[in-house]
Amino acid sequence: MTKKIKIVRNDEKGIQKIRFIVQSLFALLCIWIGIEFYLFIRFLETDGAASFYQRPPGVDGFLPISSFISFYFLLTTGEIHQAHPAGLFIFLAVILISFIFGKSFCSWFCPIGFLSELVGDFGEKVFKRRLKLPKFLDYPLRSLKYLMLGFLVYSVIFMMTPLAMKYFLDSPYNIVADIKMYYFFAKISQTSLIVISVLFILSIFIRNFWCRVLCPYGALLGIFSLLSPNKIQRNVSSCIDCGLCNKACPSFIKVDSVKTVISDECTSCLNCVDVCPVKDTLQLNTLLLKKKKVNKQYVAIGVVSIFMIVTGLAMLTGNWQNKVTKEEYLLHYKLMNSYGHPTGPNAMKQLNEQANKETKREVKEN
Repeated sequence: MTKKIKIVRNDEKGIQKIRFIVQSLFALLCIWIGIEFYLFIRFLETDGAASFYQRPPGVDGFLPISSFISFYFLLTTGEIHQAHPAGLFIFLAVILISFIFGKSFCSWFCPIGFLSELVGDFGEKVFKRRLKLPKFLDYPLRSLKYLMLGFLVYSVIFMMTPLAMKYFLDSPYNIVADIKMYYFFAKISQTSLIVISVLFILSIFIRNFWCRVLCPYGALLGIFSLLSPNKIQRNVSSCIDCGLCNKACPSFIKVDSVKTVISDECTSCLNCVDVCPVKDTLQLNTLLLKKKKVNKQYVAIGVVSIFMIVTGLAMLTGNWQNKVTKEEYLLHYKLMNSYGHPTGPNAMKQLNEQANKETKREVKEN
């Protein structure tokens, strides 16, 4: 039987207001990037008649597939591809944050995660409780994001040669992938609108439905987060089994039944730590230094600093803005509807063959 110790009330300030400020500022930054990108698109739509606005490099952050391919291309060749270099560094920053502070990008930066939280809060106010899927549905549905991640990883790592990756990254389709993404939402189809509406409605009933079930990016970060040395731990001897941590956890993790929270669903939002009524009972510890406590404010400082340092390094080294000229963009814009991307194993094989043929042709010409 665990020996209980004297109960001391937890008087430590919460971190949720700071987290909300960070989320809001990052969401505003994304909106500003969207406005700049819209002005850049207007320049292309008018064939250069409208005022020219520089394409915002931050839009690369919304191209996770291209960024992942650039990341693996960097690992295999040591080369930073210049089509969407900002996306690569944003991806590196997010991975590094996940290694150090767990899946914290999802709860501190991600605009979709922020929106999901707001929708989830609205749903809880409406239903006066937090609804949860039964286990026989929850586990199979949560596996969907890993299946999508697995397909992406298999397609890139096992089916694309370095030549094929370069061929894809150099392709006109990849260069205008962000513009195509813009028109996907600007001229959204009825089917896509219905799917997004369904996901929105489901997020009202089931908190963070998209993040929990369908986000492959979150799945990848969840895997990396398992390697993080910083984990939320529970002091069993002082725990009063109030269950407040369970109720506060947006990922439905049973915090009060474990000593160390090791879960791919934990986003390091620290909600559970904030609501714990007993001092030094639930806290973020670094396992590398004999379970030394990590101040919650250090998490806020850490995630913001890592993101700014990595992206700042990209700017300082000239790997932030791509090298595509406005004349090239105008040309690609006119031909954009004819550009496509490989889908499925057969298309990947064809891409490898095309890359090999193109390389041989270039060698002969030189």
